[in-house]
Amino acid sequence: MKINNTVKINGIDVEIGDEKNLLELIRKAGIEIPTFCYHSELSVYGACRLCIVEVDGKGIMASCSTAPEPGMVIHTDTKEIREFRKINVELLLANHDRECPTCPKSSHCALQDLGRRLGVEKVRFKENPKSVEIDMSSPSLTRDPNKCVLCGDCVRVCKEVQGIGAIDFANRGSKSCVAPAFNDNLANVECVNCGQCAAVCPTGAIIPRQDAEKVWDAIYDKDKIVVAQIAPAVRVALGEYFGIEPGANVAGKLVKAMKIMGFDLVFDTSFTADMTIFEEATEFIDRFKKADKLPLITSCCPAWVKFAEIYFPELLHNISTCKSPQQMFGSVAKKVLPAQTGIKRENIVVVSVMPCTAKKFEATLPKFKTDGIPDVDHVITTVEIGRMINSMGIKFNDLEPEAFDMPMGFATGGGVIFGATGGVMEAALRYAVEKVEGKKLKNVDFKAVRGMEKIKEAEIDVAGTKINVAVVNGLVAAREVATQIAQGKSKYHFVEVMACPGGCIAGGGQPGMADLKVRQMRAQGLYQSDKNMQLQKSQDNYLVEECYKENFEGCPGSHAAHHALHTHYKNRSQIFDAKVPVIRGTEKNSVPIIVTICANREDCPGHNLLARVVKYVKDNGWENKVNIDAAFSSRQGPDAPICVTVGDEVLDSCVFRNPMNTEEEIRNRCEFESVRKAMDACLKT
Repeated sequence: MKINNTVKINGIDVEIGDEKNLLELIRKAGIEIPTFCYHSELSVYGACRLCIVEVDGKGIMASCSTAPEPGMVIHTDTKEIREFRKINVELLLANHDRECPTCPKSSHCALQDLGRRLGVEKVRFKENPKSVEIDMSSPSLTRDPNKCVLCGDCVRVCKEVQGIGAIDFANRGSKSCVAPAFNDNLANVECVNCGQCAAVCPTGAIIPRQDAEKVWDAIYDKDKIVVAQIAPAVRVALGEYFGIEPGANVAGKLVKAMKIMGFDLVFDTSFTADMTIFEEATEFIDRFKKADKLPLITSCCPAWVKFAEIYFPELLHNISTCKSPQQMFGSVAKKVLPAQTGIKRENIVVVSVMPCTAKKFEATLPKFKTDGIPDVDHVITTVEIGRMINSMGIKFNDLEPEAFDMPMGFATGGGVIFGATGGVMEAALRYAVEKVEGKKLKNVDFKAVRGMEKIKEAEIDVAGTKINVAVVNGLVAAREVATQIAQGKSKYHFVEVMACPGGCIAGGGQPGMADLKVRQMRAQGLYQSDKNMQLQKSQDNYLVEECYKENFEGCPGSHAAHHALHTHYKNRSQIFDAKVPVIRGTEKNSVPIIVTICANREDCPGHNLLARVVKYVKDNGWENKVNIDAAFSSRQGPDAPICVTVGDEVLDSCVFRNPMNTEEEIRNRCEFESVRKAMDACLKT
């Protein structure tokens, strides 16, 4: 006898599958119930109460937090439910900054959309506007608490998907809000600028920092030549802003639109993605042959790099020294274009069109300036370029495609697939396997590293040698893999990490919240573009080779290439720690010395080391020349690193993985002698 496994939704029988709640089951039946706080990949929160339904015998319930049971009779729309939803939206609007026409989220605002759907023509409740200061401290994100509806989406994505928790709920009742710890600014907490909070925010309470006006100013400046680079992931997502399905490659239309807008030259970041492979794969081959500093970890994602600088400073020597494709492009463009165009370097403005908010942060870093001039001047997101196109009245969908400018508009499929998780790894393998084996690849596809799984592993046979690789997306997964590497338990030789789920295709600057289906469609768009390219291996990009010959001593890894295309990293592990001042110098440029100590044991070796540092400083009469702090690490767990910083130098010999090690074990790893030498170098001059 067949068991009835159905529910009745608005009079229609619907079979229960693997849906975890009524909301998913109702959506499967083709009914889109409104909700603010529900995302299938996040925990159930049930705060907005918009997804309510009526279940016979049980009354009105939140569909997101109710599991389906056979025999349920469900009504998704009654007069009472409609009125409840309408009142909920009105209450949200009454407590919300309603300067909608000036809000960057306006055309894609879930609150506005729901108000229209539910027929909210007038808010019947007294407006209770907030007057909280807007947080513009971050170069990547703008946080406007006045627009927050307390849906909790940003809190959960930061904690559950990225494992950081830079923002959370604070206070109670009418004073409830979402804020960083101690209501500090985003720039002062452990935010890695990934922008996933902005991607899920339905109202504009957190948005990517808006830099379009700076770009317009550069375009209008007759003395400037404005050069654009377009990242691979932008081309398969921008179309969604104009009603085109996800995954459609609109690169040609975007080039045409930008030329109409006044950009002088439009190039493809995939060109320097190919160049990144020249450098990074060469770096990997060299390290693998020497069995040195393995695994090599990719450096393309600035959110991942900052995450590592904060939480895993002991792994910084594992991260590739290659600049990201964005920053490589800035370096190359401002080196090559002055000679080609006759325009002075300071009059060349490089604008990046990126899917990523962390790229805004990356471009502002002092290390990416040459003679005080940024290599990349401005970074705008996919949505920002969409708004700019709209603002000029360009009918995007009607445009005839136009080609990228040369030579930095020529790319291979290897550069294009950088936008999807696994793409950097696959492009690097296409290069490394062919170089090591010394023969042309018959099949350039390495499908084992493709897909949306959080951690993918593969074993690649290269000339009889096994190479173990891993591809990671999402920072929760990155923490898991990084912890294994830090503990010496990793079998990997090469690891790709992307901070955003699915890679750059789901960056914080892309249109909407990219669910799994959208991510898959965007990734498929990149892989289809790869197949359509004339060349698919980065090493076949002859214009990159020309660039090396003319500007970088002919080959990857050369001194000139290393100077222009590589970088270094900064230990940020103590920046966000709680610190207790021990000595405060009076001199203007006092040298900062930070010693991390354990918060959970009285006999922590860090205490002994700190005491010896203080004694040495006093013995030499350097009290006025130093600022000494004891830092209580924000990184939790038995494997959290404890480190010593003198000036800008992180003492690798003082990074030990387990604060529960015996004092003898610590002394073997962290001799005071290394600290003394570092202090002498800074203070005896």
